[in-house]
Amino acid sequence: MSLPNISVVKAADKDRAIKTITLGFSTDPVQRWIWPEAEAFLKAKPRFAEASAGKGFDHETVYAVDGFKGVAMWLPPGVHTDGDAMGAIVAETARPEILEDLINIGRSLSEAHPQEPHWYLNFIACDPAHLGQGLGSALMKHALRIVDESGTAAYLESSNPRNMTLYQRHGFETVREIQHGGAPPLYPMIRSARR
Repeated sequence: MSLPNISVVKAADKDRAIKTITLGFSTDPVQRWIWPEAEAFLKAKPRFAEASAGKGFDHETVYAVDGFKGVAMWLPPGVHTDGDAMGAIVAETARPEILEDLINIGRSLSEAHPQEPHWYLNFIACDPAHLGQGLGSALMKHALRIVDESGTAAYLESSNPRNMTLYQRHGFETVREIQHGGAPPLYPMIRSARR
């Protein structure tokens, strides 16, 4: 079996990358709690992904494996999500009865987010047709080599407990569990700087 081919996703291929992320998150507990109806999820998730991690395209920190079978969207140190756009998308598209819980989750995530310079893995996902091929691990190894060269920490928020073993295998440790109202739990995770 040949090694996976990993490449930087150019802005021209942004839509392809976001479609893979959307497919990969189609059964995510937190995302589907926010958008349980397929139509709402398929309309909101691509916009939310771009607001959350779209700046990574400008910094060449979005990676694809084997022609978009899997995608990882990272933000480098000093580059931040578009919180205003994310909030507006959620306010417009989420079920009204969960908005208070979402505000509380947002506050808790802000508290857990590291203050020191770090790489932020917003999303990593594979097209479900290609799960179990080691593509997520390949994407993670590729990015963590770059992270380690920079000498900074890496951070993510796991919204699916099934994925936590992948992150733990790559050195991430759970900071805490965040859960409000009827929401599934989220797990902020950090990987200390290495050289």
